Amino acid sequence: MFFTDRKKLQMVDPKDALPGRAMPLPTAEWHFLTDIPLKSPVPAGFEVAMFGMGCFWGVERKFWQTGKVWLTMVGYAGGYTPNPTYPETCTQMTGHNEVVRLVFDPAVITYHELLKLFWEGHDPTQGMRQGNDMGSTYRSGIYTANEGQQGAALASRAVYQTALNQAGRGVITTEILPMPEFFYGEEYHQQYLAKNPGGYCGIGGTGVTCPIGTGVAAR
Repeated sequence: MFFTDRKKLQMVDPKDALPGRAMPLPTAEWHFLTDIPLKSPVPAGFEVAMFGMGCFWGVERKFWQTGKVWLTMVGYAGGYTPNPTYPETCTQMTGHNEVVRLVFDPAVITYHELLKLFWEGHDPTQGMRQGNDMGSTYRSGIYTANEGQQGAALASRAVYQTALNQAGRGVITTEILPMPEFFYGEEYHQQYLAKNPGGYCGIGGTGVTCPIGTGVAAR
C-alpha cells in the first residue's frame, strides 16, 4: 500500500518556516557546459524566465538541451526562508520550490516556446508532487518577469487545459505568479546531469501536446 506524509503536500505556514540566513550560499562560478559566468548580468534585449517542474536536475537539462537558451541555473524560489540550503528545502519547511532560472534571447527562442516545453515536459496536474517526488518543493509553477509573460502564461494554461480535457486528463494545479526572489542552489546542483549523466531524473510529461501557436506570446 502507498503511504505519504500529508504535511509534505501542504505549504508551510510562514510563521513556521525555517529562519535561513542573511548571506547567500556559495554556488558555481561558471556554467559547466558553456563557461558563461553563472551570475552574469542579463544582456540587453534578453529576458529572464523561471519555472518549477519537479526535481530541478532534470528540468534544467530539458532547457539546456534545446541549444537555444543562453544561460540556465537551478535554485530555490517562492518560499519564505532566506538563502535556504538544499537539506532545509527537503524538510518542506522553507516554502520554496525547486526552480530553473533561464536567461534567453527572444530572437533565438520565444517565451511561448519555453512555455510549450514547460507544459509538455512534466505533469502539471499533480499538485505538490511530480511523479514519486513528493512535497511542495516539487510543485508546478511559472514565475513571470513582466506583464507580457504573465499574460502569455495564463493564456497557455487555458489552451493546455483544453487539450488535457480532451485527453481525459486532470485539472492543472500550476501556480502562475510574479517572479519571486531567486536563491542559487549549491554548486553541485548546477548542471547536475551534465556532470552525472546517469543521475536521477524524476520528471515526465503527460504525452499531451500543448498547441501553443504564435498567438500566445510574451509580447
